[in-house]
Amino acid sequence: MKFGMNTYLFSSPFTNDSVTFFPLFKEWGFDFVEIALEEPELIDPVFIKSELDKCGLACRSVCAATGPGRDLRGNRKEQVTSLEYIKKLIDIAPVLGSDLVAGPIYSSVGRADLVSESEYRQQWNLVVKNLQDLCVYASDQKVRLAIEPLNRYETDFINTCEQALRMIKDVGSDSLFVHLDTFHMNLEEKDPALAIIKAADRLGLLHASGSDRGTPGGDQINWDRIFAALEKINYSGDIVIESFTPDVEVIAKAASIWRQIEPSKESIAIDGLRFLRSLNL
Repeated sequence: MKFGMNTYLFSSPFTNDSVTFFPLFKEWGFDFVEIALEEPELIDPVFIKSELDKCGLACRSVCAATGPGRDLRGNRKEQVTSLEYIKKLIDIAPVLGSDLVAGPIYSSVGRADLVSESEYRQQWNLVVKNLQDLCVYASDQKVRLAIEPLNRYETDFINTCEQALRMIKDVGSDSLFVHLDTFHMNLEEKDPALAIIKAADRLGLLHASGSDRGTPGGDQINWDRIFAALEKINYSGDIVIESFTPDVEVIAKAASIWRQIEPSKESIAIDGLRFLRSLNL
């Protein structure tokens, strides 16, 4: 397994200027960077790739930011906006050296309402149709998509691995995978380790975050069972540290980060990576 750092912890939105963090990520021992790309027009992907190469780093995944207005189950304008945005990420990913676009691409984050079963089914069918379109586009670019279940406070649509796998089955594309996150699983799964086992070869990415969204290892998650489950399914994919601090105000609001969870963002990266590597023996 390889270990990466999600750029949200240090930069939002990600721009060409954000490459100043790359040497630090390399110094701390990360294998790659996961670029959280809120606004594709703010970067020159060729330049970003050259800066990654200079540091001996790779970009192995691009993280989608589906805020208000980007919603595959929204009104027609929101659907079109979301489709165009995700297709831009699919276009950019190979230029950055990545073959994976991940995140909660099915809906805008923060949309959480109790709806009737019939309305939920209508939304489900709409997302299936839109993801089928995106999967065809991604397949042509040799890019994979991975959908991330979120906790109940951030979405009412896909909260568990089982729901994500059902969506993958209904879409029916080999290009679609599940993206699990230990923070969200800690809230929504009866047993996060069993969720990983259930995902099996459809697990495309794992985000590592503490139970309080802080440093992996300094929390109540049973990390030994998480890594035992990864070993059981012979997972050889990527693990990305994703955390947030109040310093990045837009993300802090979306993720409800109202206080300083850890001493510093540097400590989250350094201590988290050290802990995760200690389990991957």
